[in-house]
Amino acid sequence: MAPRNVSPALAGKMSPGQWVACGVTGLLIAASLTVYGGYRDTLSIETEEINTDAWGERPEQVAGIHNILLLGGDNESGGKRPDVLVIVNINVDNGTVTMVNLPRDLIVDIPPCDPVDDSPGWPGGLQQINHAATYGGLDCLGNTVEETTDIHLDHMVMVDFAGFESIVNTVGGVELCIPEELDDPKAHLSLDPGTQTLSGEEALALARSRQSTENQDDMGRIKSQQRLIGAILRKVTSGETLSSPTTLYDFLGSVTDSMVTDDGLTVDKMAELAIAMREVDLSRINMVMVPVVNSRTHQYKVDPKRPAADELFAAVASGGVLPEEEGEDGGGESEEPAVEPGDVSVRVLNGTARNGLADAVQGLLEEKGFTVTGVGNPGPRNPRQSTIYHGPGQEAEAQTLAAALDTVRLEEVPEFGGELELVMAESDWYGLAGDGSAPAEDGGEGALAGLDTASAAEDTVSCE
Repeated sequence: MAPRNVSPALAGKMSPGQWVACGVTGLLIAASLTVYGGYRDTLSIETEEINTDAWGERPEQVAGIHNILLLGGDNESGGKRPDVLVIVNINVDNGTVTMVNLPRDLIVDIPPCDPVDDSPGWPGGLQQINHAATYGGLDCLGNTVEETTDIHLDHMVMVDFAGFESIVNTVGGVELCIPEELDDPKAHLSLDPGTQTLSGEEALALARSRQSTENQDDMGRIKSQQRLIGAILRKVTSGETLSSPTTLYDFLGSVTDSMVTDDGLTVDKMAELAIAMREVDLSRINMVMVPVVNSRTHQYKVDPKRPAADELFAAVASGGVLPEEEGEDGGGESEEPAVEPGDVSVRVLNGTARNGLADAVQGLLEEKGFTVTGVGNPGPRNPRQSTIYHGPGQEAEAQTLAAALDTVRLEEVPEFGGELELVMAESDWYGLAGDGSAPAEDGGEGALAGLDTASAAEDTVSCE
């Protein structure tokens, strides 16, 4: 298709924030958001019907928060099993975007899914998260992500890998530092060291390569993908792209041609989101991977690290993940003081096959100042994941205990009193954290404190 004449004046009406929103939500819904103007009648988007009513009880939708599940299509499975999964969290009230990468190798409890078309369905149980799409299509995958994260998904977007390559090519490639020679024949990747402009083919190869990463795993590949997304956003929001009608139109077309969205993500809704995000800045776009540990049930896979993963998901759901700027809100209300270990009473229950574990953990916790009221085996609560059960109003005590442990989830039990119950599960019990300390102040970085994050404003790697 030949480029149509696009008015530079029209392109100039879009603020930098709107273009950032475009980049985040269409290669991230990319510039499809801008079709609200003179482009809306010239570009089309393929849609797929999603039946969220069949998902059952869903997480609460928070006003001012838009969560979009961005998926990168796996060409080897014909687009039925996504290779990239990112929750794009857009907070229109404070102009921030947080992108949470979910490793494709993440083991989660996939809920029962009905067969769709030629998919087999799924009875429910632990499995690699991206397999949900194979079992029951995007409906099954969306429901799985919601149940895993407790984050309400407003929309879903699939971008195929061929489209990713085209997006990079239409903006003239992206500049990236390659600190050392990279060679991965399986991903068709061969790059010399140094700062260079990557073509679409090279960028796609880097985004798909595991062998070129430090540990040759999916987590290393996610870091490469985050760097590439940041580079694309910086290129798209540059004056070079916005000032060229031909480049602008080609970019819009490359995005929309490669996208499949849920049928509820209309052009008007995209435009409304872009307008709401007109003040966003690249420095307020953060990318983070969910914290993980080696899976105890599936070899070479990973499990969510708890409670860190749950804390991140909760912060994303509420839109409170990015650091507040200095002086913002005039100081606000002071936080409640952290609960000391000496004020925490807990019963330790051994749900593993390791004899004497409860007694050993009792001694370790008492060394840290916790009060252990008893040990034993699980009763009515025998979870598959290590869990701290607490009563209403006891979340602070549970968080203090959780901070002393390597991985554990929290769950409230209405009939509980002031005593906590720690049940250690075979699937993910790793013991106490490195120093066993109570939660430290986060230095104003909210749920991103201590996590490996990347900002779209600058690359995490320098060749200087």
